[in-house]
Amino acid sequence: MEKPSEPTTPGHGPPSNTDALYAPFRPRRQLLVLVALLTAVFYKFFVFPDSARIAGTKLPESYVLCTHDGSDAGVYTVDDADRRVSCIGVKRDVVFATGSREDVHASWTRDADADAKLATFYTKPGAIIVPGLADAHAHVLDWGFKEQLPLEECKSVAEIRAKLKQYLLDHPDVLRDSSAWIQGMGWDQTKWPSASFPTADDFDEEPLLRGRYVVLSRVDGHASWVSHRVLDDMSELPDEVDGGLILRDGSGKPSGVFVDNAMALVPLPKWTDAQMSGYFETAMKDALSVGLTSIHDAMATPENIQFFKKQAEAGTLPIRLYLMGNVQSDTYWGNQIPKLIDYGRDKRLNVRSIKLFTDGALGSWGAALLAPYSDKPDTTGLMRIQAATLKNLVEGFYRDGFQVNIHCIGDRANKVVLDIFEDILSRPGVDVETWRPRIEHAQIMQLSDLERIGRLGVIPSVQPTHATSDMWYAETRLGPERIKGAYAYQTLRQNSRNGIIALGSDFPVEGINPLLGFYAAVSRLSVRGDSPNGTEGWYPAEALTRAQALRAMTRNAAYAAFAEKERGTLVPGMKADYVVLDRNIMDERSPVVEILEAKVLATAVDGRVAYGGI
Repeated sequence: MEKPSEPTTPGHGPPSNTDALYAPFRPRRQLLVLVALLTAVFYKFFVFPDSARIAGTKLPESYVLCTHDGSDAGVYTVDDADRRVSCIGVKRDVVFATGSREDVHASWTRDADADAKLATFYTKPGAIIVPGLADAHAHVLDWGFKEQLPLEECKSVAEIRAKLKQYLLDHPDVLRDSSAWIQGMGWDQTKWPSASFPTADDFDEEPLLRGRYVVLSRVDGHASWVSHRVLDDMSELPDEVDGGLILRDGSGKPSGVFVDNAMALVPLPKWTDAQMSGYFETAMKDALSVGLTSIHDAMATPENIQFFKKQAEAGTLPIRLYLMGNVQSDTYWGNQIPKLIDYGRDKRLNVRSIKLFTDGALGSWGAALLAPYSDKPDTTGLMRIQAATLKNLVEGFYRDGFQVNIHCIGDRANKVVLDIFEDILSRPGVDVETWRPRIEHAQIMQLSDLERIGRLGVIPSVQPTHATSDMWYAETRLGPERIKGAYAYQTLRQNSRNGIIALGSDFPVEGINPLLGFYAAVSRLSVRGDSPNGTEGWYPAEALTRAQALRAMTRNAAYAAFAEKERGTLVPGMKADYVVLDRNIMDERSPVVEILEAKVLATAVDGRVAYGGI
């Protein structure tokens, strides 16, 4: 680079030939520079504001947001007509108008002070705007817990041992303390060469793990794998566990795996407030980064509820939480769950539902079936609760005004629960719209129950990524006939009242990104683009359209949480919760892989950008 010449002080030395040559034009040049600078400032702050201008609290109280230049109808309102518009107008925390840029500005002048300025912002070319995405079934704190030691990518016991060894080396404080508990989540024996359950002996092959407390949760949360030190500290174990299973070796001794209700025998230490805070921060940061503005937490213990209540009171809930209270007891426990409606400084916490369990999971042969497993004919799975006990609990929760949401995987579990729901719903004066009972998963059903769930108006709350995770072994477990009633999302939607089907992920069982579920719902393919049935998808007739999937992740999920009059659509009067995506995942003509490649540019809650920027 050439060194710049030293400036000449006015009055000292003659002007250069260049200075003399341009002297007559200097005022005009300065004017042009000033005009260019003002033009740049105008475009920067008023026409094409950058992310710093749009982010967080820097947004004005009221504004207009348009896709690209205001001519592209890239705002998906998810209203009754699935209308697309170019712009939305935001007034404080709600949408006040939608339509063209001119329409929104005209609405502003009619409804507000005509002299008040209304800034207009634009997305990047190609971006679209959709309502804030909801996860209708997830586990908030468990996501943060799993992320501190995730195991889902491990393809063998040896890889898990290596992961645990590295964890110890990366955490010297845990390495030095032989009494510290090592906990993780995500192992899945169906991905291993042996496809068999692990044992406590497997840990001892790594010297650093010998004599340590190790408890690892299976990917679905329905089995725990523990070390010998944990087994040694457990009191005498029962021979059998109702609704659970203790795996044993050839001599009858516990081998180290506890399934479903037997997991309660493992003496896990309770999470501290510091741990919960760390898990919460991880979950919230990750949720906002993938466009989630609302989460239905599907197993909130009284301790969890108190933690979230404190966050709500402090105004530190960045998204909306709908909690399903849970206590592991066969005795009625509704008095332990506080009812909270629009609670907290930002009114983002709601507790008005409870979660019950019927059976286990398909991957651990715990889903309760009406007939034996095709690949394990000595079992029909596990009912974690007796039908009479479950009925008494449901009756009590209905009487006390709780929405009842019940985990059902197998066809037997789904039948038992539909029998209970049908009995209550058939009584005079019982209104399904007021109660809104839900079946969480609705995974394997008789064809007659696929029809009955819709006829009764029970809400199916399903997780599309479960289908694409389980498809590699599900038909082996169920056989060619039962599989016809499994993961039947399009059938559930068509049979349901008003097409109500809510989508979730069940994270941390699956990934937290809702676009993974969107992709699975519309493609029925793995993220690699394949399936047991090839590249056309696994039983593709049960796929949803993109419009149906988006509706199930927005307004339907809001309905399932009694919030359809507040959020789930981008229409006047609704909360200004929205997501800006960098590409149009709604175009049925675009390759489905585009969904996986899409990025969230911005996530807004109550009209404020909580993640990213435009």
